[in-house]
Amino acid sequence: MTNQAVSALVARSNRLGADRKNTNYAGGNTSAKGREQDPVTAQDVELVWVKGSGGDLGTLTEKGLTVLRLDRLRVLIDVYPGLDREDEMVSAFDYCLHGKGGAAPSIDTAMHGLVDAAHVDHLHPDSGIALATAADGKALTKRIFGDTVVWVEWRRPGFQLGLDIAAIKEANPQAIGCILGGHGITAWGDTSEECERNSLHIIDTAAAYIAEHSKPEPFGSVLDGYAALPPDQRRARAAALAPTLRAIASQDRPMVGHYTDSDVVLDFLARAEHPRLAGLGTSCPDHFLRTKVKPLALDLPATASLEEATVRLAELHDAYRADYQAYYDRNATADSPAIRGADPLIILVPGVGMFSYGKDKQTARVAGEFYVNAINVMRGAEGLSTYTPIDEAEKFRIEYWALEEAKLQRMPAPKPLATRIALITGAASGIGKAIAHRLAAEGACVVVADLDAEKAAAAAAEIGSSDVAVGIAADVSDEAAVQAAVDAAVLAFGGLDLVVNNAGLSLSRSLLETTAADWDLQHNVMARGSFLVSRAAAKVLVDQKLGGDIVYISSKNSVFAGPNNIAYSATKADQAHQVRLLAAELGEHGVRVNGINPDGVVRGSGIFAGGWGAKRAAVYGVKEEELGAYYAQRTLLKREVLPEHVANAVFALCSSDMSHTTGVHIPVDAGVAAAFLR
Repeated sequence: MTNQAVSALVARSNRLGADRKNTNYAGGNTSAKGREQDPVTAQDVELVWVKGSGGDLGTLTEKGLTVLRLDRLRVLIDVYPGLDREDEMVSAFDYCLHGKGGAAPSIDTAMHGLVDAAHVDHLHPDSGIALATAADGKALTKRIFGDTVVWVEWRRPGFQLGLDIAAIKEANPQAIGCILGGHGITAWGDTSEECERNSLHIIDTAAAYIAEHSKPEPFGSVLDGYAALPPDQRRARAAALAPTLRAIASQDRPMVGHYTDSDVVLDFLARAEHPRLAGLGTSCPDHFLRTKVKPLALDLPATASLEEATVRLAELHDAYRADYQAYYDRNATADSPAIRGADPLIILVPGVGMFSYGKDKQTARVAGEFYVNAINVMRGAEGLSTYTPIDEAEKFRIEYWALEEAKLQRMPAPKPLATRIALITGAASGIGKAIAHRLAAEGACVVVADLDAEKAAAAAAEIGSSDVAVGIAADVSDEAAVQAAVDAAVLAFGGLDLVVNNAGLSLSRSLLETTAADWDLQHNVMARGSFLVSRAAAKVLVDQKLGGDIVYISSKNSVFAGPNNIAYSATKADQAHQVRLLAAELGEHGVRVNGINPDGVVRGSGIFAGGWGAKRAAVYGVKEEELGAYYAQRTLLKREVLPEHVANAVFALCSSDMSHTTGVHIPVDAGVAAAFLR
């Protein structure tokens, strides 16, 4: 039976974490103290339950808590070796654990265990950090809260900060919490309800004071030419710049991107003070660990040409990398972890918005959310005072903290297609859907494109959240629609790495029965469609400078001559030669172009379900439901080919194992001797 204190803690955490005004994603931690019977001694022991490392309050469950013996945790004070060796105390928490399971202890565990209160919240609200980063934050805290909330000078999270806050709580019995300079807030209470009430009081009171007393334009006046572009122009500009920006963010290692054009971001970038404030960087440790110390900000108006912006971004990137290397060199010591890369994680483009980057879509999206938090913090601090984040040396101590490095090293190895962004046409059913599922399972971000937008969205939802897959409409025979689909893919995930030309249809008719309209329809979808998709995608792949893959789902019929199939087979031959032509042209950019020749994929196939199966069955004189078995028996391996087998081949072609292969066609037909490639 779950301890009542634990139930209350989880419920409180979920309520606080559900509202981003209270704390950012995966930021902050909460705790509760209570008693349970020790199963070894049958005696009651006092425990503390603390949100573990890396979890998010909004979705916290009991499994995400660390459970520790309070008596053992508190006696750590007697063996604390001092500030210079406080990191050693983190490993000591393992010897205070009660029972098995649970999450790894957070760096803030000492704060929760040592503060003499039954319930403690440590949060990162924008309003609280605004006070914490104001130049006169201490005076503001006193003015707003009197003696009920105490100011704490900046100290890196750890055992000493826990001791400091415990001492403050003891010395100020009237206090309900404190503002942690440069960092966030901590509140406490005798009951879970009181603790939550105190946390919200600090957050809401600070927000109300900022709203009432802030200067009218904290970020200054609007700069000429820096105002937000109209939505359509803004997104078109974002899509055009995205490949260049991803190349900038991915020079050291490939990144997935996220685009944000919220009013908060656009207003910040339109204002006169944004260059100064962006240059100061973020302050809260959770912020700059996700966003890097500071962003790269384009210093041109939205009215500048695309060419001007591209040239300037390259110059700013060189300067950013040099500046970051200098920051590392100034602050690194002999035992500092190696530099983790000098590319920006946040790129700001006036009039257009913000591009954030990470090892996957969720990380990129959350980095953007954190920078929005930072903008809110800067607005609050500038509105009341002057934004003054913690100094560079302290930022470095956290960014290159040995404990942070250890956490990164514990991360699971990335999947084979991690950071790769795939666009699959005709992916709402059959072969395309199977390909989308396989690529996503191997770590790729997937854009499911289909003529039917609703079916595309449904297929994407089967794969996962929008951090993994999105569905879009795409008529591959329409040039504008194809460009819109590629733009949508780029805006969804920041770029494009892997394109699968799978959209197709077939009409099984003899030469004399085939009309010009039949011919045009099939060529428009497959030959023309593949050309349009490949051309639009190639522009992105070249600009990104990351190489990439284009895969054509052609057919056995591209090399095999059969009856009653003139239009389909001819257009498949067209696709097959496009593979060779594009492989020859795009190789210098590191783009591989390969094809797959399936045959007899009946089950799950959209083409066969649309009448093609009945026509082929009639040609071969078998029942439609027996067509798959018929095709299998005519193969060398006597095996039926399924959509998943084609998907396996796509993955193989796009994996690192095939890094030196381009211009090839792989048969996935269970062995059709007449279609052997020569």
